[in-house]
Amino acid sequence: MNDAYEDSPERTFDALPPAHGRGFAQTWWGQAWLKALEDAALDSEQVKTGRRLARAGAVGAVSVRPGRITAVVQGRDRTPHRADVLLQQLSEDQWDRFLDMAVERAGHIAALLDREMPPHLVEDAETAGVELLPGLGDLEPECDCDAWDHCGHTAALCYQMARLLDQDPFVLLLMRGRGERELLDELQARSGPRAEAAPVRDEPYEGVDAAEAYAAADILPPLPAPPVLPSEPGQPPSLDTEAAPAPGVDPTALAFLATQTAREAHRLLAEALRPDHEAHPVEPELTAAQDAVRLAVGTAESAVAARLGEGSGRDREGLELAVRAWEYGGVAALDVLETEWTVEAETLARARAALESAWEDDERPRLRASRNRWTVDGGQAQLRLGLDDRWWPYRKEGERWAPVGPAAQDPATALALAEGRE
Repeated sequence: MNDAYEDSPERTFDALPPAHGRGFAQTWWGQAWLKALEDAALDSEQVKTGRRLARAGAVGAVSVRPGRITAVVQGRDRTPHRADVLLQQLSEDQWDRFLDMAVERAGHIAALLDREMPPHLVEDAETAGVELLPGLGDLEPECDCDAWDHCGHTAALCYQMARLLDQDPFVLLLMRGRGERELLDELQARSGPRAEAAPVRDEPYEGVDAAEAYAAADILPPLPAPPVLPSEPGQPPSLDTEAAPAPGVDPTALAFLATQTAREAHRLLAEALRPDHEAHPVEPELTAAQDAVRLAVGTAESAVAARLGEGSGRDREGLELAVRAWEYGGVAALDVLETEWTVEAETLARARAALESAWEDDERPRLRASRNRWTVDGGQAQLRLGLDDRWWPYRKEGERWAPVGPAAQDPATALALAEGRE
């Protein structure tokens, strides 16, 4: 990076080396910059071409000044083209509002000086009516190849710009109209009068009495309404890049996990927004073997299912049975499938009483008991007693017992399911 222009309205950055094997934007604001390009470009092939050119190091030194970035980009045929990307500068009124906001929140400027752009800085700027990051259609292309939309050359410049923004978010503010030195001078000038006007305390501030604060609770504004639950989980970011995956990284498995994470986040948010959410106990954390079964539900990718089975110590058939059990009753059903336990005397007495009262004497099936499992004598049906005193229906399939329905409080109902009579 050439910092000779740090105090001038223009900065020039030396050409960056090729970006083989890495993404262009590591920060969230760099990703937002690329999103403005990728969402607005009418020709996705030109965007891909630009990404390839930038990755190969075809973008020369980048000149950044208010409202414009410029670079010479070598096309695929090695022909150099001057590429420009324009971004509207902030008005004087917008800069006034941004500077006033920044003076009131010194942490924002401290973050910028650390070459960070925290989300709350951008959010506070938006509240003040100032859009710092570009949005859809804000990045206007100009290229001497005469393309009327983003071409590979301007797209390559945008990708290179994302790398520069990662290093220094002040570059974005320069495009919006203020260089770093000018911006800091203006902030210092504004903060001086505020510091002089602030009252000087002879003693440390002692805070507010808790009882007084609680007594004034009825005059505080109400809490904002909870967020609206999205109709469906969000889509994870695309992994369709031209970079080879890092050693040991399976793109298919990574995409699968990203999708599952979005679904689980949506489920957890739905539960958190329920009116009686606080009355429900916190669910215990799943073990790795249990979570593998949860992830395998609805999995179409055989390779992913095989990895989940291997990681949880199950073969293909074992994982299929576990998934069936999970679909009928989650962790409780999985425990009944894979764990056999000795029923305590009091629980056993209740179970026998339930079995006795479920049928008339001449209709009661003959059941052989083994720990928490009752098998129909000479039949293909089985009842399994759960730790919550519910009965789970099982049926013999080949050499294995398989779950065939949800639990029931009544053993006769569960047996009817096990025998296929319901």
